[in-house]
Amino acid sequence: MANLLYPKFKQALLNKTHDLDTDDIRAVLVDAADYTYGAAHDFLDDIAAGGRVAVSTALTSPTIVDGVFDTADFSWATVTGDQSEIIALYNHNGNGAAADAARQLVLFMDTGITGMPITPNGGNINVTVHASGWFAL
Repeated sequence: MANLLYPKFKQALLNKTHDLDTDDIRAVLVDAADYTYGAAHDFLDDIAAGGRVAVSTALTSPTIVDGVFDTADFSWATVTGDQSEIIALYNHNGNGAAADAARQLVLFMDTGITGMPITPNGGNINVTVHASGWFAL
């Protein structure tokens, strides 16, 4: 597949639902054996809990410069579970709700990720965000 923004996120972005430099954006490490991308997927509950190998805390230092969304590098701590091939970003703010069914999926990324696929071994998984950021509009 290719890295892409979820279509429902693009629609919500155009409807001014998200503010990426102030919202609580998180990254989830996903096992491709347990999740297949779907263009109709909109919220975190579309990635079954069993497919979520690790979930980050809020990504820090978000910036938007010339249409590029970027954050600081981050780590998933003490990760165990299945081999993982995907990173998905989502808005943890959940459009004001506190349920996975309201936490908007943002980005599906399964190509061009250094160190992926990765098999967790109980240690930390450090992620270096690409020098050109997560994505550009």
